[in-house]
Amino acid sequence: MAADVINLAQKLSQFPEHWSPRVVAEMNDYQFKLVKLQGEFVWHRHEDTDEVFMVVKGEMQVGFRDRDVTIREGEMLVVPRGVEHITRATDECHALIIEPRGVVNTGDAGGALTARNDVWA
Repeated sequence: MAADVINLAQKLSQFPEHWSPRVVAEMNDYQFKLVKLQGEFVWHRHEDTDEVFMVVKGEMQVGFRDRDVTIREGEMLVVPRGVEHITRATDECHALIIEPRGVVNTGDAGGALTARNDVWA
């Protein structure tokens, strides 16, 4: 099977929705998901896995119960498994999320912002 280059900007142009991750690649059991963020998400945790956020464009904040962390374009953050967090972006931000296949975006919180899994861009 031949490897193809994935253009993140082109993939991001295919969907306008915020908080609706789209899979752009898989490696073993991990998915690489692009997401557009704006506003505030929900407090949640992923009990069984770490979660990686890498900012492609703009900046975002990851709030923890004891502090807030800003991630800027070209930076990444690993949220350890089981750690409650919330994501926010004042202006639209584009990020790449790396996590195992099947992880629900709202973790243990559920609710209206829960996105369908395995939606490809």
